[in-house]
Amino acid sequence: MLKLERYLNSVESGLHPALYWLERETHLRTNHARMLCGPQVGRYLTTFCELFSPKNVLEIGTFTGYSAISIALGLSKEGHLDAIEINDELEDLILEGFKRAGVLDRITLIFGDAKEIIPTLGKQYDIIYIDANKREYPLYYQISMEILKPGGYIIADNVLWDGKVYMDPLPSDKQTTSIVEFNRMVKEDPRAENYILPLRDGLNIIKKLF
Repeated sequence: MLKLERYLNSVESGLHPALYWLERETHLRTNHARMLCGPQVGRYLTTFCELFSPKNVLEIGTFTGYSAISIALGLSKEGHLDAIEINDELEDLILEGFKRAGVLDRITLIFGDAKEIIPTLGKQYDIIYIDANKREYPLYYQISMEILKPGGYIIADNVLWDGKVYMDPLPSDKQTTSIVEFNRMVKEDPRAENYILPLRDGLNIIKKLF
């Protein structure tokens, strides 16, 4: 994997300097740098927003802001991101990253429990990106479908969960079983059509039909 990452870095265009800074600072200042979505998923989010031109985007789970910056860099002047993060101890790092990327005016950062916050936002969204507590993915899906516009998209990260979701026997930990349940719910929901992109740890790309 490290060889692949080095090769990709050698043949891809460079990232925004704020993302290099944020990745380095996340490694230095947190114990969970693996939670960063990384450059490939980040670029995908940027491109997806550039192509779709959403006016309202919601992010459930911001961590240190790498994915939020990636989304914001793909927004038009009319686009805006509401980013929810439960850990308010990360606020200074997140805001510094936003400032360095020049996207402060495109993002509203909200701290708290997404389950409690989302019903109070009073908005309909064009895109919702989910990368938060894996145990709550099924609930995040139910909430998200209520506030997602028809024709809009949910992008859910980590849906392959290091391959645990297709192990036999299936691991019994709550994170794995919840992601398996989430993927099943999406597949069986008549309101949705989806595909899983095996990029990094897996993205479930879900379109709301009606």
